[in-house]
Amino acid sequence: MGRRNMKTFIWKDLSASERRNALARPENRRDPAVLARVHEIFDDIEARGFAGLADWAIKLDGHAPTQIRLDAKTVDAARAQLSADDLAAMELAVENVRSFQAAELPGDGPVIAPKPGLSLQRVYRPITTAGLYAPGGTAPLFSTLIMTAVPALVAGVPNRVCITPTAKDGSIHPMMIAAGAASGLDAVWRVGGAHGVAALALGVLEGVPAADKIYGPGNKYVAEAKRYATERVSSLAIDMPAGPSELLCIADETANVKLVAADLLSQAEHDPDAQVILVATSRAVAEAIEAEVALQVERLPRAQIAKASLDQARAFIVASLEEAAEVSNLYGPEHLALQVAEVDALIPQLTAAGTIFAGTYAAETFGDYAAGPSHVLPTDGAARAYDGITVRSYLTSFVVQRATRAGAAAIAPAAARLARLEGLEAHALAADFRLEI
Repeated sequence: MGRRNMKTFIWKDLSASERRNALARPENRRDPAVLARVHEIFDDIEARGFAGLADWAIKLDGHAPTQIRLDAKTVDAARAQLSADDLAAMELAVENVRSFQAAELPGDGPVIAPKPGLSLQRVYRPITTAGLYAPGGTAPLFSTLIMTAVPALVAGVPNRVCITPTAKDGSIHPMMIAAGAASGLDAVWRVGGAHGVAALALGVLEGVPAADKIYGPGNKYVAEAKRYATERVSSLAIDMPAGPSELLCIADETANVKLVAADLLSQAEHDPDAQVILVATSRAVAEAIEAEVALQVERLPRAQIAKASLDQARAFIVASLEEAAEVSNLYGPEHLALQVAEVDALIPQLTAAGTIFAGTYAAETFGDYAAGPSHVLPTDGAARAYDGITVRSYLTSFVVQRATRAGAAAIAPAAARLARLEGLEAHALAADFRLEI
């Protein structure tokens, strides 16, 4: 029998500061030692290029970085190691992601004419180079490869550069290769960690341009490397803060205890720094779910990881769905599962979540693998300001402004007056002169 790990709180009894503290992410996600190591890695790779990357990869992974070309021979060999059912499941996931992302691909906006002769239109363009991070090592997340590479393909990004850590023996799971080919990639680089992120940011991978934007989740080293990369390279963007996984589940007396426990553990098994939160409408509901978690965790191959994560777990007892929404909105979870009778009454009260799984049959696992939306979602409360990855994440947009002489005449006097109020005479003259030609 596993021990119960969740620290339990009565929401209404907590002060505002106690609520924030109870909902805090694990402290070691921003460990100063992690920050120092990431800075050291960037300094060395910027100074020594690929040679520095190779040294860090050998030191931390045990293997030098290599590029795996996804040619027909390599892909066929990888597919031969997988069953027909394996391949069918992967291809279903790729197609669902492709269909969903294609449906959300924006076209150029309407032409807006605020005055006769003045027209404005927003147009979209794909970025040039997307750096895609697919976690590997202890768990080869080929699902993340699909969730980052397929939206990039749909968006029309010309350079899609994928990196992934290897297993301890230096191998890459054959599904990484099969899924990469199915997702439109030409190659996968066998390198990961903060040093892999630095390689994407600094452009040291041979034959590969530096990334314009880096996508994908990772452990605390990867998350910190992505954040720091935007400081180091001023032109670089990242998709969002996407670190160790999170799930918050709101459960009432109608919740299926077995399913809630399984959903919580599905995130806890990712990483010792993952965090799961239970919000229950009674202590009896919370205790039943915690007991089921204790039973199920013992059956998991990654039980040790899950138990370490459960040390960071929390349970909150609330008196109403309004209180439950308050807890969730303050936390801003990456994943939010709703196991309550009144799902439709609760959803309008929710303001911050990476994605919501609404009702008994909406498993978080479906979102992770095959439903269609990308599973790369904001963590650490960033859901209050960031979306998860969409096809739009791979696009930039700008407005094309056109004016005839009549359009200029309609707007130039006001623009010139406002410019002079700000003391910017050159701006004003640039407007005035349009009326002299």
